[in-house]
Amino acid sequence: MSQVSRIPTFDILGFGATAVDDLLYVDGGPGSTKTVGHLRMNGREVFRHAVQKITGVIEETLVMTGYAADEIDLFVPHQANARILDGIAKKLGIPPEKIMKTLAYHGNTSAASIPLALNQAFEEDRLSDGSLILMEAMGGGLTWGAVLARW
Repeated sequence: MSQVSRIPTFDILGFGATAVDDLLYVDGGPGSTKTVGHLRMNGREVFRHAVQKITGVIEETLVMTGYAADEIDLFVPHQANARILDGIAKKLGIPPEKIMKTLAYHGNTSAASIPLALNQAFEEDRLSDGSLILMEAMGGGLTWGAVLARW
């Protein structure tokens, strides 16, 4: 396996000031209902929240670094679901071929999705020395972040 040098250029993190209780919640539990609670998600609102926050952190990263979206060689997002990826691409005007999608290979693998997508991009020769890559993620706790790196 060849060694590839990665030089981080910029990173930014965010966290939810929104009422997370409206997006994710537990419907009970020993402390409140004396029953086993279940984690619930307001899917439509989580989708909107994800597209809004991820788009925002990508835009902020681009502004802070002086790059435009069309200068990024490859976007490597967290692989939550195809609708979120398509929504972000549409909102930012990113052509589909610049977005690394690996959901068809291994679905949403949570924290492993970006490393797996980077590996897939490498295996498909979509990365070369000097490629500018923007990676972004949204976590289960509804935190989000982005890293702009040169491969």
